Amino acid sequence: MAAADFWRNRQRAEGVSREARELKRVTQLWTTLSKEVDDLKELHLMAAEEGDDTTLEELAVEGVAVSEEIEKLEFLSMLDDEDDSKDAILVIHSGAGGTEAADWAEMLMRLYTRWMERTGLQHQIMDLQPGDEAGIKGVTIEVSGDYAYGHLKSEAGVHRLVRISPFDANKRRHTSFASVFVYPEVDEIPEVELRDEDLQIDTYKAGGAGGQHVNKTSSAVRITHLPTGIVVNCQNERSQLKNKGTALKVLTARVYQHHRDEEKKKLEAVESTKKSIDFGSQIRSYVFHPYNLVKDHRTGCETGSVQAVMDGDIDRFITAFLIQAKTG
Repeated sequence: MAAADFWRNRQRAEGVSREARELKRVTQLWTTLSKEVDDLKELHLMAAEEGDDTTLEELAVEGVAVSEEIEKLEFLSMLDDEDDSKDAILVIHSGAGGTEAADWAEMLMRLYTRWMERTGLQHQIMDLQPGDEAGIKGVTIEVSGDYAYGHLKSEAGVHRLVRISPFDANKRRHTSFASVFVYPEVDEIPEVELRDEDLQIDTYKAGGAGGQHVNKTSSAVRITHLPTGIVVNCQNERSQLKNKGTALKVLTARVYQHHRDEEKKKLEAVESTKKSIDFGSQIRSYVFHPYNLVKDHRTGCETGSVQAVMDGDIDRFITAFLIQAKTG
């Protein structure tokens, strides 16, 4: 960072600076916690020798608080992959199940936005495609904050819902599916260039709400990256220019992920998880009937507190996934 030409490449320099700030924050936190532990040990010995029960009780409470902070730091230590500290792009698509699946996709969108609010992450809807009768066909959300991608990468895969359908007059049990894809947000792609000749850009009239504007103006944008076949759609804004900018941002992240997957040749890479959004491919099941259970099929982590999960309480699943990834 002290090099004279460090800021010549501003995007790279900002990335390095951000990483340096995060490393400094973590090391300072560790130093502070280490000192607090030493102080607590010394005070505990003194209080024990003097038989000061009141002080011992206070130290026990302080010890619990420090222990919780250490657990948080241990959790952060698991987020050490190259992209973990980056912002994320979260994409949800409804799968098999028609209207029921579209409603499920919207429920997942609510789950994740609630989780983001709980964890202090910022989010912005980049594109949303409403369902024909209810729910959503798909949504793309930009998630900003510390380790956004590192947390959300555990959610990539197919999510399965079992419940009594509110859309079934006979109150029968239905199973529906939605897929979640997560990409690290990047400003530039190492060794990959988005050349104009590699991009096919199409415009069309946006669907859904929007009044006369969407019926008369081709503001929606579809961009196809010809070398990889990756397609990105955006129709959220009324401005074609804004939709194009958003689509390029999402495409950049997806091509970057594709590039990393090709380099590492991982069978479980994000693009290769795009299997059928149907039976047998789910990573997690959410059962509302005939019993209450949310179970992650990769880690075995489960809970009967379905409503809490739907309100964004998914940290236990994220932690279990990261621990398995580091130890398995």
